[in-house]
Amino acid sequence: MDTATFGTGCFWCTEAIFQQLDGVLKVTSGYSGGEISNPTYKDVSTGTTGHAEVVQILYDPEKISFDDLLEVFWQTHDPTTLNRQGNDVGTQYRSAIFYHNQEQKEKSEKYKNELNKSGAFDNPIVTEISPYTAFYIAEDYHQDYYNNNGSQPYCYYVIRPKLEKFQKVFKNKIRH
Repeated sequence: MDTATFGTGCFWCTEAIFQQLDGVLKVTSGYSGGEISNPTYKDVSTGTTGHAEVVQILYDPEKISFDDLLEVFWQTHDPTTLNRQGNDVGTQYRSAIFYHNQEQKEKSEKYKNELNKSGAFDNPIVTEISPYTAFYIAEDYHQDYYNNNGSQPYCYYVIRPKLEKFQKVFKNKIRH
């Protein structure tokens, strides 16, 4: 088993996407990258803790590679908007990869550099690539949010369209 920690804006959206991948065993919503220990959602929402909303992904590298996870990461959010994803604004919604080892760092930086050079995005990628230091699990009501609240307006109008696009692009990587 291995672990990846990604921030792509609202963790509800990120969790819903990565949960569908074959080889992903568990996706946990939480906070990482900040200065205070054991932050709450209320703390992180102020934008003053330094933490980002992230997901921690436990995966089987024999079924899905870190490269595969990076591909999904880069294609399921806008890595060119600083401290923002859609209507979610603040440092807590930044694009971030918190690498767990040297190989993850090198692959993340290589992918970022290649994407910037390729012109895949109109603007430069601003994704933070930083060493993983700590992960704080978000409150219970944030876990498995889309599956438990799919009819809520945010889920229906924001998460569902992202999932539909994701399912079309990555249909060969989704668990059946």
